[in-house]
Amino acid sequence: MSEVTDPNVWLITGANGNLGKRLVETLLQNPGDAVVAVVRSERAEQTLKSMRLDAMARERLQVRVLSYTDVDALRAAASGCNKAVHLVGILKETRQATYADAHEASTAALLQALAGSSVEHLVYMSIVGSSADAGNTCLASKGAAEDLCRAHALPTCVLRVPMVLGEGDYASYALRSRASKRLSFTFRAASLEQPIYAGDVVRAIVAAAMRNLEASVDLGGPEVLSRRDLTERAAAVLHTHGQVVSLPMWLGRAFAGLLQSVLGNPPMTVAMLDVLDHDDVIDPENGVALLGMDPLTPLDDMLRSVLRDTTLA
Repeated sequence: MSEVTDPNVWLITGANGNLGKRLVETLLQNPGDAVVAVVRSERAEQTLKSMRLDAMARERLQVRVLSYTDVDALRAAASGCNKAVHLVGILKETRQATYADAHEASTAALLQALAGSSVEHLVYMSIVGSSADAGNTCLASKGAAEDLCRAHALPTCVLRVPMVLGEGDYASYALRSRASKRLSFTFRAASLEQPIYAGDVVRAIVAAAMRNLEASVDLGGPEVLSRRDLTERAAAVLHTHGQVVSLPMWLGRAFAGLLQSVLGNPPMTVAMLDVLDHDDVIDPENGVALLGMDPLTPLDDMLRSVLRDTTLA
């Protein structure tokens, strides 16, 4: 059941991702709520329209196709909304999709559109380790977008999370693939992970919005473990037995740099690799207390849920 009790009209930007779709579905479980889902392409629009919703929920979902930097279109979409969630962001920068456009420009446009609107609160989704002075270009860009939110008059909760695992998402698919192999390779297997369940992230977003929380919250999963140990825990859930081989990060950066130099849209970049290599060590109880949430999903329960699906959503 949804935690939302009072009727609200939600504006969700970047609603077509796995987290966005899950949030939309959760919010529409509350009969009084409506959602205005903002996406940037007709393909993304079809992704939302193909969701399994009952007829009453579908009537309360509007999908708007527009540019994330179109202030007038965003202002029109926000008309009548009282809650907003900004999910727009990228992990991998390309020549056509830059961090500056995806993070700072989209956030600046949304904040300008929401100024003087009916929206009373914004939740901005970010990444653990983000800071405007970070050495990593992705984390620095997200940090700059966070600063824009904090400087704005609209009450905002910046919610920073590490690896998110959900049913049908790429991270879960990649973990399952790695844990299923007799011999798997990963860069710096000692890197610390703190995966959090996608359902818990959705609960956190809703909790922050319903409390009108004005804060920056780091929320990680209930356990910190190495990438090697996470792979082995996943293998135990799958009843597989394999060996994890750790590769040095310098090799990964060199390979990613080579791909960047020859491909317009490489499968990985140096900045992306460094974000994924970030050591995540967060006290989850602090975030849970600030948000007033129930306990987080235990790691093994999370793994059992997300690893049983072998296909990408």
